[in-house]
Amino acid sequence: MLRTPTLTFADRFWQVAALLIASLVLLPLGAIVVIAFTPATEVWVHLLRTVLPGATQTTLLLMLGVGLTTGVTGVLTAWLVTMCNFPGRRILDWALLVPLAVPTYIVAFAYVEILDYTGPVQSLIRDIFGFKTSRDYWFPEIRSLGGAIFVMGAVLYPYVYLTTRASFLIQSASTLDVSRTLGASPYGLFFRIALPLARPAIAIGVSLALMECLNDIGAVTFFGVKTLTFSVYDTWLNRSSLGGAAQLALAMLLMVFLLLWLERFGRRKQRFDSGGGSKQRPPTRFDLNGWQAALALVLCLTPILVGFVAPGLLLADRASRRLDDLFSDGFLQTVWNSFSLAAVAALLTVVISVSLAYALRLNSKGPLKMAVRLASIGYAIPGTVLAIGILIPLANFDNFLDARMESWFNINTGLLLLGSGTGLVYAYVVRFLAVSYGQVEGGFGRITPHLDMASRTLGRNSGQTLTQVHLPILKPVLLSAALLSFVDCMKELPATILLRPFNFETLATTVFEAASREAFEEAALPSLAIVLVGLIPVIYLARSSASSFRTKLSTRQIGPAT
Repeated sequence: MLRTPTLTFADRFWQVAALLIASLVLLPLGAIVVIAFTPATEVWVHLLRTVLPGATQTTLLLMLGVGLTTGVTGVLTAWLVTMCNFPGRRILDWALLVPLAVPTYIVAFAYVEILDYTGPVQSLIRDIFGFKTSRDYWFPEIRSLGGAIFVMGAVLYPYVYLTTRASFLIQSASTLDVSRTLGASPYGLFFRIALPLARPAIAIGVSLALMECLNDIGAVTFFGVKTLTFSVYDTWLNRSSLGGAAQLALAMLLMVFLLLWLERFGRRKQRFDSGGGSKQRPPTRFDLNGWQAALALVLCLTPILVGFVAPGLLLADRASRRLDDLFSDGFLQTVWNSFSLAAVAALLTVVISVSLAYALRLNSKGPLKMAVRLASIGYAIPGTVLAIGILIPLANFDNFLDARMESWFNINTGLLLLGSGTGLVYAYVVRFLAVSYGQVEGGFGRITPHLDMASRTLGRNSGQTLTQVHLPILKPVLLSAALLSFVDCMKELPATILLRPFNFETLATTVFEAASREAFEEAALPSLAIVLVGLIPVIYLARSSASSFRTKLSTRQIGPAT
């Protein structure tokens, strides 16, 4: 029986570092609460009467629509590729993930171009039927709540597909085969056996999709949908009321905590997902032929065409018209800004994730475990909320430092942190720390504690054990964690808009501003660059084996920390 060794000074250093990191992650949340209660009571009354009811109702309707869309699409496609044999199944198994490569705001502006009155779809309808004006026929308005639900559902369903597919893969084949011998039809097997067993995974996937939905600002802005996120942005920048924006952000935080509770509630029965241990065989698939195979192929192809192919083709067409901009100074500077910020933030998230995971490995008792768990909730916090919580503390620090340096040394430092992009990197690290931490924690979990004991026996302290034993083993895990964090930082829009330094553009902000001016060709090239970079983690996920999904789900790595 292994005994936990007595903590040395080096061990306690890791504990203190982890607690400090958790405090920095929670600082923006505390700042929001303080700012929210700073304004006069009249601000609260005004928001409660005018902005908050409508914004809350719109946000709830949007989340309801996105939850239903992603749930149905993700579960149906996961069942078909996991439990059925039909032509193209192997390709569709990974291709159903590719919409994750395209941020919602890029798909939104693409479909505005595709489905608007002057777009190719309505132009074709008028040419075929001879219509002259929009009054001659009816066509659904893309700039609406329904349009936002359509776009977000098309992009975010892979969250549900990924978690549900993993659940279907680990369900005991013997359980399903016994159901077959008892006369269960494919439909009965799905609704009465597989679907109830997969409910925890479905709840996790839907909650992830809803967190992304709550974070979105680009799509709702393009479509004119006044959600809470849009209201925070509008109240802060257009109405110049930071206190009012903080109060709306506080309302969003309540929704976030509700989603986190639902996600944890969905996990409470996660242990029932697995029925046969590591030696279980994969479930026997149904063979589909004729019209059934054709229907399955169409059902799986449609989300890919809607969520990736159609907007991707439009972007490629529009970008081909602006190839001269590819080597322009402005575009290259924008690419450098995006890559440098994302690289720095990704490196920091990996370093911090290793520190947290290793500190918890040394001692998982006491307040440390709770601190690490709190440090990983940043993924659920919308970027606009983080921006408010980060702006005020950093601005106060910048002003304090500038006043001291000017009085002591007659040096004007200005906005040292906010003006240099440090605030933006801070927001990236807080928001995407959970993405990296989930990978790193899973990697540490696969390293036997006997290696730690052997290293200590040979005279190595905790720091030497980490650098000489763990890090060499964790190289593939650290690379994947850095990759996922890097791409998420590249695509992030809400916090980037609100915290970027003056005259500082990234690929995401360039797309947002060009699309806001309806300069679609100008936005196509940076959009295509973001999509191509976003394909990297999708390829990584697609190459993951079924056993990888089994391990992630059974060890609770699928969720906000994925």
